[in-house]
Amino acid sequence: MKKLTKVVKRNGRVVDFKKNKIVDAIFKAAREVGGEDKRLAEILADKVVHQLELNLKENAYPSVEEVQDHIEKELIEAGHARTAKAFILFRHEHEKLREKKTDAIVDSFTGNIPYQKIYNVLNWSIDNDCFTVKKINSLIDKGKYPELVKKATEKYDEDVRNASIKIINRLPEVRVVIIAGPSSSGKTTTTIKIGEALKEQGYELVSMELDNYYFNLEHHPKDEFGDYDFETPEALDLKLINQHLGDLIEGKTIQMPIYNFKTGKREDHTVPMSLAKNQILLLDSLHGLYEPMTSSVKDSKKFKVYIETLCQIRDNSNEFIRWTDIRLLRRMVRDSWHRSYNPRQTLEHWHYVRRSEIQHIIPFVGKVDHVIDGSLAYELPIYKAHLFKYFPQFLEDYKNDPKRQDAYIRAKRVHDLLASVKEWTDETIIPKNALIREYIGGSIYEY
Repeated sequence: MKKLTKVVKRNGRVVDFKKNKIVDAIFKAAREVGGEDKRLAEILADKVVHQLELNLKENAYPSVEEVQDHIEKELIEAGHARTAKAFILFRHEHEKLREKKTDAIVDSFTGNIPYQKIYNVLNWSIDNDCFTVKKINSLIDKGKYPELVKKATEKYDEDVRNASIKIINRLPEVRVVIIAGPSSSGKTTTTIKIGEALKEQGYELVSMELDNYYFNLEHHPKDEFGDYDFETPEALDLKLINQHLGDLIEGKTIQMPIYNFKTGKREDHTVPMSLAKNQILLLDSLHGLYEPMTSSVKDSKKFKVYIETLCQIRDNSNEFIRWTDIRLLRRMVRDSWHRSYNPRQTLEHWHYVRRSEIQHIIPFVGKVDHVIDGSLAYELPIYKAHLFKYFPQFLEDYKNDPKRQDAYIRAKRVHDLLASVKEWTDETIIPKNALIREYIGGSIYEY
């Protein structure tokens, strides 16, 4: 059997392999959970090296990531779950530190999210044995998927309750609660649930859906594909929004417009709305953090909640699943039945969504009062049942179309992800008030 002599570092350099580094990594993780047996760390390191050597190929060396993957695998298979968890968390922490040092673009997308929040999400995923696609597939095989649905639902609900408690602690000064986040992160359901939590404390809530303030669709320019860009905040009537917010805070009655997404126009009729002194106004909006959206309201009277799918699950290539891909799948499902869009239209429109998020949401995340994790560890098997059948045709249609390369790259990535996930079709195990019902339907809530 060929001996392991070299490894490839993350920068591509080939360096000498040193087994003692594996021993030190295992022992450090073990000490985090009270272990003191370095000899055991050496035995486990020998097993890791043996597995690496069994997989050695001619004229090739394993990468540092491959070595770490084998360490994780050996710790878990040897029954050292707590040590494995400490190692995974340690690995994740260092990965984030490297991103901050070497990738300013990635950091600009995630750096405004408190690191402790992301760490807690990863910690939960490890504790519940769902931190990889393979782990989730295994839970399905073992009949434990319904239990994962239950745990993930409870986790999200607890996060919402924590946000509600913070709001209560700032009453009666707070008059407006803003629920903001990128597309399909769970804003509407979160708004409803915060409303429920505050109602239990004796407060009456009034929700103003800012989606009703879109300009008529014909006012927006079309691109070369005939697609509308209504993801920008300027697609909303900001002047009217601010006028109505100011009037509501002053106790006046407004006439709220009603927007019909199927026709792309405001309805002829409006709905009267007012805000009494004992009521709190909730805003559910993609662009709720965009300052011109609520400039007529003093900061002291606003409580800002940000929700994002902070998914900390690795795919079969050991890469963390992109948050935006989770949200794309949600929107593809929802748009197909709720907004008369087929999945292809949603996929082709997504570049507008991403551009708007980067320009008008990400820069303001650091100014919020509470961050909610809207990811659900069980959702990918559900989306596979709804959507996977469409992706082979997407790949075929986009592959050689130079104008659709953005869509092709995204479709290929999501196709490969869904291909690795086991399908789940029995949606009766999902509570009727679960966040995912906002996308797959069957909710007790009206959207």
